[in-house]
Amino acid sequence: MIRRHVLVSGHVQGVGYRYLARKHADRLGIAGWVRNLPDGRVEAEIEGEDAAVETMLRRLEAGPPGSRVTGLEVAERPLAEPAEGAARFQILR
Repeated sequence: MIRRHVLVSGHVQGVGYRYLARKHADRLGIAGWVRNLPDGRVEAEIEGEDAAVETMLRRLEAGPPGSRVTGLEVAERPLAEPAEGAARFQILR
């Protein structure tokens, strides 16, 4: 199991990005959360099996139709910290 914190830049708000992220996370068995930031980026924390997290990162980088991802910043997070939304993947407001 691994956890990653992700910041996504580009045209990623108002295009269904968070909802597609949740759909991918549910299919991959990823726990965590996603939310819009006031500066136009999307922030996410994802946790799961190594291969599932790597697949999720590729899907976050691709984004939904109508989006344009220009940057994906990924940082490792320790599993010892309690995860928000640890039991499932949530869209935070």
